[in-house]
Amino acid sequence: MSPESKKLFNIIILGIAFMFMFTAFQTCGNVAHGNYLWSVLSFKFDYTISGCHCRTSALYVCKWFILQPFPWSFYTASVFIGIAAAVLWTAQGNCLTINSDEHTIGRNSGIFWALLQSSLFFGNLYIYFAWQGKTHISESDRRTVFIALTVISLVGTVLFFLIRQPESENVLGEDESSDEQDLEVNESAQNTMAKAVDAFRKSLKLCVTREMLLLSITTAYTGLELTFFSGVYGTCIGAVNKFGTEEKSLIGLSGIFIGIGEILGGSLFGLLSKNNRFGRNPVVLLGILVHFIAFYLIFLNMPGDAPIAPVEGTDSTAYIRSSKEVAIFCSFLLGLGDSCFNTQLLSILGFLYSEDSAPAFAIFKFVQSICAAVAFFYSNYLFLHWQLLVMVIFGFFGTISFFSVEWDAAAIVARGSDYRSI
Repeated sequence: MSPESKKLFNIIILGIAFMFMFTAFQTCGNVAHGNYLWSVLSFKFDYTISGCHCRTSALYVCKWFILQPFPWSFYTASVFIGIAAAVLWTAQGNCLTINSDEHTIGRNSGIFWALLQSSLFFGNLYIYFAWQGKTHISESDRRTVFIALTVISLVGTVLFFLIRQPESENVLGEDESSDEQDLEVNESAQNTMAKAVDAFRKSLKLCVTREMLLLSITTAYTGLELTFFSGVYGTCIGAVNKFGTEEKSLIGLSGIFIGIGEILGGSLFGLLSKNNRFGRNPVVLLGILVHFIAFYLIFLNMPGDAPIAPVEGTDSTAYIRSSKEVAIFCSFLLGLGDSCFNTQLLSILGFLYSEDSAPAFAIFKFVQSICAAVAFFYSNYLFLHWQLLVMVIFGFFGTISFFSVEWDAAAIVARGSDYRSI
């Protein structure tokens, strides 16, 4: 197998492994809204463990001991989810970067994202058919779902062991090879804590650079809209009593169409990235326009008190007659817009920081997790129109900040300088 084929193989395995694991995670997220603790905890470990290999993400399997909705088990599992998410996503960014170059990072980001978001389709398809017509979810139903999701998550964890170490494309002389081996020996002798401190310092320095500060605004928006489409919007759909007995199964159908949007976006941008002469900005612009359309339709179609409605649901009226078709169409738009932002963020981070990507992806997850946690918190108190307004504001400024970084990078490339020097 050639070096390029091996790298592509690694990306596909990485995407399939994430697909299995997030079939479990995102299906659960669509039917259990209200837990934001995992997002708060996940950022605490991003810096110190940023050098871990992809296979350390096996810790992520611990998330699935929420088999009973007891508060102690729910929050204890949330702690483990937070710890494991930090390892998983930082390692994912590093794995994506070392298996890509400046010509393939866009394609690989799209392939990975399309495979990852396929998880929304399969799990929610089961939820839609299994829970169709049900207004109450029994303990037996919950147990069946979570046992199945646990097995699926384990399969995804095992797949990480198929990822191979990519071969270096640079052919070194004997002296250079010898020096590198000596360096590896010295590095292996370093204290683990010293490595963690060094990674933390690198992350702090990177955090205050102009490019990372600007990209953090875009990342913050992805955290807010992640919370909205993965938890809040499904809750809104399930709370609208006017949808009748289908309101619970519509949550699963919403997840399916979010997944379709994500898969379509990831596949499309992955295929087009190789021949894209206009950079990443048009994709991000498409993403924000799609999201603004979705937010406006949701504002018209959903009652304002849907996110904070009691267990019995809400009988409040929206600005238009609440339509199941419009609600599901908005799910598709939310997924498509999300894929626009995330594929381009993964691409530009892997491109800008290819030589030391772990701190960059740690900061990415740090900011995204904080904002997701904040959004989960205020989603329990704010009416729907205020939540949409917050996302519109952050989305607008996040798009402008992304444009700025991409324009600076394009200008440096045009002058013949190293893209990573910005």
